[in-house]
Amino acid sequence: MDTQHNRTTARETGQSDDMRPVLDAQDIARVLTRIAHEIVERAKGADDVVLLGIPTRGVYLARRLAAKLEEITGAKIPVGSLDITMYRDDLRMKPARAIGRTEIPGDDIDGRLVVLVDDVLFSGRTIRAALDALGDIGRPRAVQLAVLVDRGHRELPIRADYVGKNLPTSLRENVSVQLQEEDGRDAVLLGQRTDRAAGQ
Repeated sequence: MDTQHNRTTARETGQSDDMRPVLDAQDIARVLTRIAHEIVERAKGADDVVLLGIPTRGVYLARRLAAKLEEITGAKIPVGSLDITMYRDDLRMKPARAIGRTEIPGDDIDGRLVVLVDDVLFSGRTIRAALDALGDIGRPRAVQLAVLVDRGHRELPIRADYVGKNLPTSLRENVSVQLQEEDGRDAVLLGQRTDRAAGQ
């Protein structure tokens, strides 16, 4: 996800304690089902679809989407992860980051329809880095983007093909995505950022 707008505790982000729920577990399951149907419709099936999640929560969402696509099509959908750490444009401005894992399922992505999956679309810089990383791996037939939340404030000309929820926000607000696999529950929360976090 873009920059630092997705963490799980107020201490980690400087978010306020009055975070309000925007999506609950049932909402998240419902929008993922809808996105899966949209992928099948747009791709006219899912024969050449490969899902690549952007760590961390994008990977969990990609796995869930793969399971829903399998329910719809009856076919097992390749799913993997795409680490973008070394492709970020803020490496020199931030503390050193741990390198994540890139796992490309199957033989390769050449000629396939790759759907990148992330939790929140914000500035667009994370997706730009993902496209650069993808270009070093192979040459897909096409690349699409699926996100759980689009909160606006784009800094680059990047648009999601599949959006779970468009969530208009101010720059003073924090969007926190929590998933069962990482956080022990499914929720999307919105609240005000503290002065300390807003200056980061």
